Order: sequence, then C-alpha cells, then structure tokens
Amino acid sequence: MPAARVGAVAPWWVRWLHSVPHLDLRLQPVDGTFEPRDESYRESLLFLALVAAVGLGVNLLFLAAYLACTRCCRRDETKRRDPCCVTWTAVVAGLVCCAAVGVGFYGNSETNDGVYQLLYALDSANHTFSGTDALVSETTQTVKVDLERHLARLNEILASEKDYIQTLKFMQQMAANIAVQLTVVPEWKEVTEVLTELATKTDQVEYYRWLSYLLLFVLDLVICFLACLGLAKRSRCLLASALCCGLLALILCWTSLAADSAAAVGTSDFCAAPDTFLLNITEGHVSAAVTRYYLYCSQSTSSPFQQALTIFQRSLTAIQVQVAGLLRFAVPLFPTAENDLLAMQLLLNSSESSLHQLTALLDCRGLHKDYLDALTGICYDGIEGLLYLGLFSLLAALAFSIMICAGPRAWKSFTTRDRDYDDIDDDDPFNPQARRIATHMPPRGPLRSFCSYSSGLGSQTSLQPPAQTISNAPVSEYMNQALLFGGNPRYENVPLIGRGSPPPTYSPSMRATYLSVADEHLRHYGSEFPA
Repeated sequence: MPAARVGAVAPWWVRWLHSVPHLDLRLQPVDGTFEPRDESYRESLLFLALVAAVGLGVNLLFLAAYLACTRCCRRDETKRRDPCCVTWTAVVAGLVCCAAVGVGFYGNSETNDGVYQLLYALDSANHTFSGTDALVSETTQTVKVDLERHLARLNEILASEKDYIQTLKFMQQMAANIAVQLTVVPEWKEVTEVLTELATKTDQVEYYRWLSYLLLFVLDLVICFLACLGLAKRSRCLLASALCCGLLALILCWTSLAADSAAAVGTSDFCAAPDTFLLNITEGHVSAAVTRYYLYCSQSTSSPFQQALTIFQRSLTAIQVQVAGLLRFAVPLFPTAENDLLAMQLLLNSSESSLHQLTALLDCRGLHKDYLDALTGICYDGIEGLLYLGLFSLLAALAFSIMICAGPRAWKSFTTRDRDYDDIDDDDPFNPQARRIATHMPPRGPLRSFCSYSSGLGSQTSLQPPAQTISNAPVSEYMNQALLFGGNPRYENVPLIGRGSPPPTYSPSMRATYLSVADEHLRHYGSEFPA
C-alpha cells in the first residue's frame, strides 16, 4: 500500500499542516495535493505568506496606536513614574528574546540536519544510478566490441572446421542476446543530471538560509544588549538605536515567519503523498513498474529486471562452456587460437563480475533505503525545524513589540529623573551650580545661600568657637572668596582678602573650624535637601 505506508510513518505535524486550508489569491479553495507546477497551488502557498504579511501590518498598527495613545494621553508630570515597571518590562522582553533565539538555534540546526540528510540520500542514489549506467555501458562494450573482435579472429583461424564455426556462431548469438537484455535496464543519465542539479541548488539555498538565520539571531541578541545597555546608562542615543533596530528585526521576524509557513505547508503536502508525486513526475521518463518497484520494494513484488538478468546469466554461462570446450579440443589442433580463447575467457569472467554488481545495484533495497532516508530528513527533521523557526519568529516579534512599547516610557523616565536631578542641584549649596542660582535668582524661602550664611557667622550664638584663638571674620571672608573662585574652601590657591599674608596652611585648628561650620549648616538646613 503506497500512500498508506507513507501516511503511517508521517508525524502528526505533517497531517496537521497538510490539513491547513489552501486558498488561492481569489480566496477559492485549492486541492492540497503537492503540485508545484500548478499555478493555483503556488498561489495557495503565496496566500499563506500574505497571511503573515497581514500579521505584520496588524502588529505595526497596534504599535502605532499604542505609541499615539502614549503620546496624547500623558499622565500628570507631577506624578513620579515608577522605574521598576520599565525595568521589569525590559527584563521580560530580554528573557523572551533569549528564549526565542534558543528555540531558533534548535530549529535552524534541525532544519539543517534534515536538508543534509536529504542531500546525502540524493548523493547515494546518484552513486547507484551512475554505477548502474557505468556497468551497463562497460558490459555492452565488452560484449559488442571486444568479444566480437575475438570471435571474428577465431572464425578465420577455425574456418576449416565446420563444427567449430557452428560453435562460434552460437557464441555470437549468445553475446547478441546479452546486449539485448542490457537494453532492458533503463538509462539513468537524465535522472542523474536532475538529481545532481537538485542537490546543488538545495545545498546553496540551505547554506544561505542557515547563514541568514544565524545573522538574524546575532542581530536579535545585539539589539537586546543595546536596549539593556541604554537602560542601564540612561542613554537616549543607545535607546533610540535599539528601538530602530528592533523595528527592523520585527519586520524581519514576520518575513521569516511568512517564508517558514509557506515552506512547511508545501513540504507537508509532499510528505502526505510522496509516492503519487514521484509517479507523476517520472511518467514518460521511467517505466511505472520500475518506479513502483523502487518506491515500495515489497517482497511480493518481483523485480522488473529479473528476467533480463536471468537470461544474461544463462547466456554468459553458455558462452563460458563453449569457450572451455574450444580450449580443450580446438587448441591442440589450432594452437594460434589459444590467445583469443584465453582473452575471451577473461572478458567473460569480467562480465560475470559486472553482472553480480549490476544485480546488487538494481535491487530495490538500496534505492528504497535512500528514498526513506530522504523522506525522514524532509518530513521529520526538516519540517520540525521549520516549526521551531516559526515559533522563534513569533516569540521574537513579541519580544520586540514589548521593547518598542516600553521605549517611550523609558524615555519619559529619563526626562523625569533628569528634572529631579536638576532640582536637587538647585537646592544643594555644596554644588557648583549654587553660584549661578545665587547670582541670577532670589533666595528661595528660609533657605539662604552659603555665602550669606557664612557672612553672618559671627552673629550665631549657637556656634561654639574652637578652643584656639582664631578670628571668624577672616575665615568667613576666606570661605566666601573660595566659593566664588573655586567652589571648594580646601583649595589654598586663593589669596586672602584684607590681609597681606599668604594663604593659611592646613592645621588641626582650621580643620575644626571647617567641620563646625558644616555641622551647623546641616543642623539648620539638613531637612531642606531631597533624599
């Protein structure tokens, strides 16, 4: 049972994909039988690719609507956004992307294994076909040319003996009979050329397919890395680059899904009934009986070459018996005939060896095994890998959609945090921006600048001066000048005001004065600083 045999070993995903509705571009149902030469069938596969294109359009519309809503429906800027939401969204997108790449690597490897198993089977079948043609050609050459040449020479040597001439004529008839039986074996040259071209094109396509997916995996990982780096460094440039590349990767994922879905369904249609397709394409080139013999290879089916090989064997044996008789009886009378008879004996032995090899090559078990190996590579590993690649495309599209949706929120989070840092700088008297704020803006409520505070340092009753005898006026005057010139009172490269002496050197008493000033400032205004 041809179709039942293949259907029994076909996995469930082949039957599931084969049951997918086939529609042409006019939405008319099409027969699911694998027929790549039929225009309607090709349109049904193109329709599946267009379905994936529609999915891409819907995805892009959803992203555009989401970004538009995010832009138009802004929250109150006084409300602080929780950065944890953006962080966890990025983590989820990264995990989904990594899972997608892992699934994609497995699917790419499985598809590659299936294709190379197919190529190995095609190469083995080509070796069988080319070997059969070589043996047939060699044996025909031996029988028609070499053997006939020796028989013609023996006719001249044994022309005086009519019995020997009759024996030579019988041998010529057997040799001609062998040549006729060899014509029953089909010539596989055309089949070999087709299989060689198919293997070469398949190898090239598979190489570029495998490499393209590998580059796509690397691109996805690089985009995820850029997005994570942009969030970690709060870099708008990296984030914008990651979002643009993510949009490109999203389009590539849907494109790969379109190609994988069409290829998976088409391959499943072939795997559902491969015998029927091969019988149709070999019609007119190879006998249907020969094709069925190799496709099914059942014990109940006899070989179509059995009769020809049997006649070949009998004819060859008859010639060998006659040559042995001539060597025994004719050589003593005609010694010059011995060389030709011995040469004929060698040719017959070589032909017998070729007969055994030809019988082994024409046996159905070798080619049938190659056929089953090819089906296993295509229908199991190949389609399974395509399904995993389709899952990779969906997961990657989901990951990049999440990343693109989280992009504007991360961008606003960056803006809000920068504004918060600017506010902190405005209220921080130890920040160099305090000079600019003190110069161009009035004091903010009870918070006074450090300069105004230090100028009234002598009137503070709560400040306990150090035990050493040091005047506060030069100290405040020095700190005011240090703030104006350097922003740091520890620098001693600023000249003192009102004194002719050089800058004071560092001493424990001066350090105690600085620390007391800072402690007093923190006690009065520490609650004003943001946490």
